[in-house]
Amino acid sequence: MENSSGEESEFSDSEIADYKDKPYQQLRDGTLKVKYSNGILKCPFCAGKKKQNFKYKDLHQHASGVSKGSSNRNAKQKANHLALTLYLENELAHEAETPLKAAAPAAAATVSDKKDLFCWPWTGIVVNVVKEPDTEDDIENTGYWMKKFAKFKPEAIELLAADDANQSAQVLVRFNNDWIGFKNAMVFEKYFEASHHSKKEWSDAESPKDSKIYAWLARANDFELQGAIGDYLRANRELKTVADLDQEAVQTRNKAVVMLASEIDMRNENIDDLQIKFNQKSMSLSRMIEEKDNLHQAFYEETRKMQRLAREHVKRVLDEQEMLNAELEKRKKKLDAWSKELNKREALTEREKQKLDEEKQKNDMQNSSLHMASIEQKKADESVLRLVEEQKREKEEALKKVLELERQLDAKQKLEMEIEELKGKLQVMKHLGDEDDTAVQEQIKKMNDELQAKMEEMDGVEELNQTLVVKERQSNDELQEARKELIKGMQDMLGTRANIGVKRMGDIDLSAIHELTIKKLKERYDAEEAQIKVTELCSLWQDRLKNPDWHPMKVVAFDGAHKEVIDENDQLLKDLKAEWGTGVYDLVVTAYKEMNEYNPSGRYVISELWNFKENRKATLKEVISYILKNVKSLKRKRG
Repeated sequence: MENSSGEESEFSDSEIADYKDKPYQQLRDGTLKVKYSNGILKCPFCAGKKKQNFKYKDLHQHASGVSKGSSNRNAKQKANHLALTLYLENELAHEAETPLKAAAPAAAATVSDKKDLFCWPWTGIVVNVVKEPDTEDDIENTGYWMKKFAKFKPEAIELLAADDANQSAQVLVRFNNDWIGFKNAMVFEKYFEASHHSKKEWSDAESPKDSKIYAWLARANDFELQGAIGDYLRANRELKTVADLDQEAVQTRNKAVVMLASEIDMRNENIDDLQIKFNQKSMSLSRMIEEKDNLHQAFYEETRKMQRLAREHVKRVLDEQEMLNAELEKRKKKLDAWSKELNKREALTEREKQKLDEEKQKNDMQNSSLHMASIEQKKADESVLRLVEEQKREKEEALKKVLELERQLDAKQKLEMEIEELKGKLQVMKHLGDEDDTAVQEQIKKMNDELQAKMEEMDGVEELNQTLVVKERQSNDELQEARKELIKGMQDMLGTRANIGVKRMGDIDLSAIHELTIKKLKERYDAEEAQIKVTELCSLWQDRLKNPDWHPMKVVAFDGAHKEVIDENDQLLKDLKAEWGTGVYDLVVTAYKEMNEYNPSGRYVISELWNFKENRKATLKEVISYILKNVKSLKRKRG
């Protein structure tokens, strides 16, 4: 967000209207988010505050109030909130709250009087079910009645015992206990009313002549009947009005709505808290990542700058030395010529002779100065040799100290064994001897004295051992520092053309890449563009080597152990091999292995002393020997 980006630019209150356009555009293109799920509105410029959920009216009031001036708000915050006010008015005007209308419950069915008492669950009564020879089995089967009344969608069929006197039975049809079931029950009753086989016709006909069934919807008077129907209804049904059921449904629905609203409020509150924490963590993480990137970039730039300055310094010193040597030789030759010329004129007049003497004195002084310069140059060369010899001597002393340490360790182990042996003998003497035996007591005393002497010698060896360990560590640190100085100061002297040189570990060989790919690239591009493409290819893969997220390695079992090897199924490496061949593939894989070995955490190129002949890390002894040879050859060239 803009208010957390770290920019410190400020402007006056008179310029607020001019600076509102940028945040307004960020609101329109979605860079700054206002509307969230479930219709929640939030201020993107006040992300760290606890209150974050707004209605349209409240958010508009908040943005308008901040933009119109508060003593503790700066001009930038006012401009941001002015942009938010315009965005709400122009883009989110449809989010303004409109009064909600309560939905009227739909009428379940058309009922003439809501105070009529019905048997609930809704039940249809079917009478005049006459048993006849051809239908006797069917009317005692509930499946028959379910099929017969299928268009009314009954829920169940209940058969009552038949009247043996007139072979007549009663059937109770139960419908769903909701409003849809009530609607189906009313349609069931209207159907029989339309065919003149309702309760009214059944009551009017004392003994119906036909065998057709009569049916109606059970009400209070049926509930109070004496007989099988009334007994069954009183035992399994309740009397309720439509208004009662309507009120129960409204209460149930309202209760569910209240519970759901409460749960929604709780979840929204949890979401708000999580959103606040998420915003805070995101802002903190963004700042940390930015600071880390800045520090890494600064470190990388400073390292490159120091390396460049070191190379330039060494080159400048060597160039100046060559120039001084050339100037010195030139002046020597010139002075020699003058000396010869002066000798030829020695027979001239006294005045000329005097003049020649003065010239000679001047010439002698210049010769003396040149001689001193030559001596200083010789001292500088000897200083370089002395430094190399001193490093060689320090390494030899370190090796001697390691050998001395090993010798002291052997002596320590030998003393420990002798001490344990004396302790054992002493214990044996104590167990076997008699306390009154004077000879035994003297022997024990002698052995105790010998044991004490061995223990004191052991302490001395231990102290010497610790001293040697400390010195060995110091020597090792000095050798590591010497190695760093050699890498740092001798990069121009040690080249890759010689057997010993400085190698950049994890650096892809641009010249080798060029040699392997230039022919194929020249088939696609002209010569100049092909050179650029080679450089781009090398730079692309060098950046991938520095990426810690790319790890084309896998673990395999080898000789009973596990080791990491290159994953040949890595998609990037497969594409590289397919496009540019095995040679380029091997160069990239070699550079990745070097970086993974020498700098897996930092993942940037580091310099190392290297034995190019044997393709391994060079020892200090090899480097010093090479430097001595080079210094002697340089001296011979200058001489």
